[in-house]
Amino acid sequence: MSDLKRKERVIALGFFDGVHLGHAALLRRTAEEAARRGCVPAVFTFDRPPKEVVTGVPCPLINSPDDRRDLVRRFYGIREVIMAPFDQEMMTTSWEDFVTKLLVGRYHAVHLVAGHDHHFGHKNQGTPELLQAKCAELGLGCDIIPKVELGGVTVSSTYIRRLLELGQLDRANRYLGHPHTLTGAVRHGRGLGSSRLFPTANLMIPSHVLVPSHGVYATWVSLPDGRGCAAVTNVGTRPTVNNGSDVTVEACLLDFEGDLYGQTLRVEFYEHLRSEIRFDSLDALRTQIAADAEAVRRYFAARGTAPADPQR
Repeated sequence: MSDLKRKERVIALGFFDGVHLGHAALLRRTAEEAARRGCVPAVFTFDRPPKEVVTGVPCPLINSPDDRRDLVRRFYGIREVIMAPFDQEMMTTSWEDFVTKLLVGRYHAVHLVAGHDHHFGHKNQGTPELLQAKCAELGLGCDIIPKVELGGVTVSSTYIRRLLELGQLDRANRYLGHPHTLTGAVRHGRGLGSSRLFPTANLMIPSHVLVPSHGVYATWVSLPDGRGCAAVTNVGTRPTVNNGSDVTVEACLLDFEGDLYGQTLRVEFYEHLRSEIRFDSLDALRTQIAADAEAVRRYFAARGTAPADPQR
């Protein structure tokens, strides 16, 4: 294969927040076309939401940039994630220059894949129809993926964000096609409550990233060395041992020994176990955590296997 051939890419376009079932259709098509052509399957996306930059209004996201990058690679075989800064230069780039100078000129795109509602370029003037026409003019392949519906509802990041905010984890996971995922570095906690029962990881969640509604969840935690284990994860203010205001994500890892401080963990949320409540004593809290741990063990035992691929 020539140097030029190795540089050629089939590129999926989008922000891909959540990497949900609608995105899956784009990403699978990208991987298929890249395999057919012998090219690199790639994604072009931005480091922050364009709408947030343009309007100045913060936009809470389902995933951090690192999680988006990991999900498209791990689940859909994307080999390259081009995560460009959405800065003033990018914001004012015309849609035609975006295609010809950036995607084709710099990244050697030979085929582009976009969603039915994808808009791009200065003032969002680029449309799927204009993209198809420009690709035809340049001799590029182009696929526009129609909307994906589940239960009569269009799968979208906006809809899934709302489900997570409402605490409807099961429904959110169905539309994602995989468990809601949070990755964060472990920081020191207060060392109370659960630490005498299980190794406990208090995660630092990146800014502007949504956490599920407050409560206790059955989760699966993946460590940097490849190990994974079930965990009881509390999302909320830890009212029994905390000040009742700061939101934390605290994972109690089951059947695990080792020092977690400073490590980066990936937490996958599978099932909501109960609401967060205040206990009268630390002993009562520990008793409840032990009961939660048994519920988590039963949940994953019933699955029969450790977490693997997304729903297909």
